Amino acid sequence: MTVWNLLELDRALRASWAADTCSPDDQEREPWSPDNPAWGHCDITALLVHDLFGGDLLVGEVEHDGVRQGYHWWNALPSGIQLDATREQFRHGQRVGNARAVTRPPGPLPRRWAEYLLLRERVAAHLGALPGPAGGISAGAADSGTAPSAEEAEAASDAESAG
Repeated sequence: MTVWNLLELDRALRASWAADTCSPDDQEREPWSPDNPAWGHCDITALLVHDLFGGDLLVGEVEHDGVRQGYHWWNALPSGIQLDATREQFRHGQRVGNARAVTRPPGPLPRRWAEYLLLRERVAAHLGALPGPAGGISAGAADSGTAPSAEEAEAASDAESAG
């Protein structure tokens, strides 16, 4: 049995986040920088944490000066503890509200799948072998050939905006 602690996971994530895994939507607002490594990584980071620990995926709306900027993703662990590995990215007074739990869509994401796989690969280089994606598919399968339902696509699309 592999044993990790949250400090090891945090270090692996920080060493793995980069411009090539940052959300393009967030890159348009503010370029990724090593000074704010969590920027634009909430969606794929929350999915990776979900792979490791299970629980629920949470999504909330990001607002700044009364204008919605997108969505932020984090995790509710099976114990009920909420873990937000990328919360620090909000440095300009953004607020996250209207949180709701969402069901992870099965199979590969319609967008950001390549970035998710790249983040998994980098984190695994630090932590060792990771459990497979919680959607029950192979991490190496870039395309399942089946389209997600409209509801699943909306949830996954929400994951790609802000955070």
